[in-house]
Amino acid sequence: MPITKQAVKKLRRDRSVETHNAKIRAGMRDAVKSMRRHPTVKALSLAFGRLDKAAKNNIVHKNKAARLKSRLSRLLKKS
Repeated sequence: MPITKQAVKKLRRDRSVETHNAKIRAGMRDAVKSMRRHPTVKALSLAFGRLDKAAKNNIVHKNKAARLKSRLSRLLKKS
């Protein structure tokens, strides 16, 4: 457990940031999964937005987001 007042405040902030990041990460994963199940232009657009937001907030690396976007667009091209 944190001892100093500063450490208590940091723990409180870290927990709130962690829940915020988890929410963005879960939304990103859901969008990618739905795009893989049913490739449509609308699903692709949603997934791109979620991936860009996650990359912008450093939740996933920008290269990982770019790689996923590339793979998802190839799925749409196939069907």
